[in-house]
Amino acid sequence: MIRVESLKKSFGSKTILNGVTFHFPEGERLALVGANGAGKTTLLDILTGVAEADSGQILKPNRLRLGYLPQEPNPSPMTSVIEEAVIGGDGYIQSLVRRHRAALQEMTVNYSEASHRAWEMLDEEYKSEGGYSLESEAMSILSGLGFHGGMIAKDPRELSGGWRMRLELAKIFLNKPNFLVLDEPTNHLDLPSLVWVEKWLQSFKGTLLFVSHDRSLLRRLPTSTLHLQNGVFTRYSGNFDSFLEQREMQQELVAAQADTLRKRREHLESFVTRFGAKATKAAQAQSKMKMIARIRDLESDVVGEEDVDAMHVEIPLGQPSGRTVLSIKDGAIGYSQPLSRGINLLVERGHKVAVIGANGIGKSTLLKTVVGDIGALNGSFEIGHNVRLAWFAQDQLSTLNPEKSILENTLDASPKATQGLVRNLLGSLLFRGEDVYKNVKVLSGGEKARVGLARLLMQEANFLVLDEPTNHLDISSCEVLSQAITDFEGTVLFVSHDREFIDSVCTHVYAMLPDGRGRLFEGKLSDYEMMADKSGFPNVLSVQATSAQQADKSPRSTSPIPDTSSKISEQDVNRLKKEAQKNQKNVEKLDLEMSRLQRLIADCDSQMEQCHSDFSRVAALSDEKRGFERQLAEYEEQWLDLSEKVESVRQTLMSLGRTI
Repeated sequence: MIRVESLKKSFGSKTILNGVTFHFPEGERLALVGANGAGKTTLLDILTGVAEADSGQILKPNRLRLGYLPQEPNPSPMTSVIEEAVIGGDGYIQSLVRRHRAALQEMTVNYSEASHRAWEMLDEEYKSEGGYSLESEAMSILSGLGFHGGMIAKDPRELSGGWRMRLELAKIFLNKPNFLVLDEPTNHLDLPSLVWVEKWLQSFKGTLLFVSHDRSLLRRLPTSTLHLQNGVFTRYSGNFDSFLEQREMQQELVAAQADTLRKRREHLESFVTRFGAKATKAAQAQSKMKMIARIRDLESDVVGEEDVDAMHVEIPLGQPSGRTVLSIKDGAIGYSQPLSRGINLLVERGHKVAVIGANGIGKSTLLKTVVGDIGALNGSFEIGHNVRLAWFAQDQLSTLNPEKSILENTLDASPKATQGLVRNLLGSLLFRGEDVYKNVKVLSGGEKARVGLARLLMQEANFLVLDEPTNHLDISSCEVLSQAITDFEGTVLFVSHDREFIDSVCTHVYAMLPDGRGRLFEGKLSDYEMMADKSGFPNVLSVQATSAQQADKSPRSTSPIPDTSSKISEQDVNRLKKEAQKNQKNVEKLDLEMSRLQRLIADCDSQMEQCHSDFSRVAALSDEKRGFERQLAEYEEQWLDLSEKVESVRQTLMSLGRTI
């Protein structure tokens, strides 16, 4: 697939890429990881043609069909979501559909043998690409990404920025790329759509290169991990956890080697110090000094990794609040029409409540209503005694002044702020020296997020309201933030699509449904799923359940919900249970087999690296690896099929008040 050779890229005195050479292997799912500012997005921009390298070259095969998510949605979309998905933009498939339609129009209006032949040639290509089923395929992809009911016929310009980026993702998937580049693909997704996208990417047959701060995704999706540090790549086989283990072992080996060299050098230096002045030992001392010089050269080669700047966050509590922090009674939220109604929610001191649910049902609107950015449509929203609230918006530009500097924006957050205090705080968030004078409008998404955090920390609040606080942060920064919120003794109400972040922070889960209902559950996401299953409350983390709820909510859905219980006998229920239990056991067996094959593939890679000069052995190992990969692909297909069957039965039984 794509090969890069000697790529170099610098910004001022900082080198981002330092002669990177790498061949992206076909069919791999590669996670690109590295510290904040290591150059991950820069590399993706260069690969996709958004930016240029200072030097080096990118070799691309003729058959390359590149797919990547643009930074902005199509500014001139078609008049409906489905039309934009099928014929909008510059993708190969969308271009083919337009050319096919134009050829048909030309043949109809100005028929000739030439126009007929031109249409026939295009039609062959169109059929080979599944052109006649593209619209149904687009509907399936759009549904998986959360589009439902009347949204399909909407003008894309009526959608929010997040939904329009989902539409761009649908166009990429429909375009059938063989090399897919994604930078933070989960940022615009809710949890159900994230699950669907993850499954789609797991079944993707091409090469995938992606950057993500979602640690759950980094554990389940990659077949290899690329670590970008100090301008160079290091490839590790396996997922993010495997990368961490291998890197730790590598660092231990390097440290041990450095320690051995240091001890040897110190011993020789001791000899030279003691005997260098004695004539009888002079020759030996000179020899030892040459050895010391050689060891110093070796030590300069064997060095540990440079210390990587890490964000440091401690959230000050300020004065404690009363026991009741937030009380919502019979609340209704929305704009011209209610998104959710009948909200009853009690948040007490020390609670850390994660708000979950599909996009477009009012999670962010609920938070904006709580902080007073928009008014409630009905009911009471009461903030408790002595509550001091701080708000972190998903769109940081809505709370920051783009024309002011980082320093000025942070100083504006609190009347108690002083330059010394603010500069120390900004330093802990990786803004140092002259950086603090940069205008906010020139900052990256991650930098804006850190300025928002700085403003939040200046307010010494006891109630934090956070809308997607991990968006644009790298993995280490997400971990630092989750630990800081966990240690925070105040109260938190937050929305996030990052499952691991939610589970590391929350004490309660407030689940919102598309039909306007909501309920508070104590515990983590797994506790919510278990309690929701027992109580018959829909599981909003399930794509199927969410799609069903959204279909029920759609104004086009006018038929009554069928009474399933009257149509399924007890015998059928037992049969469904047995079938699901059998499929679940097979899923677990496949999990073990897939793990075994991944280890065998990694072992083949390791052996090929060790015997790279033995071409016959490398060829044999390569054949063996391809066999393992074919078997793995078959198992993954079986796993997806069985998992979907289990989930389908689970939903059927849930509607009957039963469990598997």
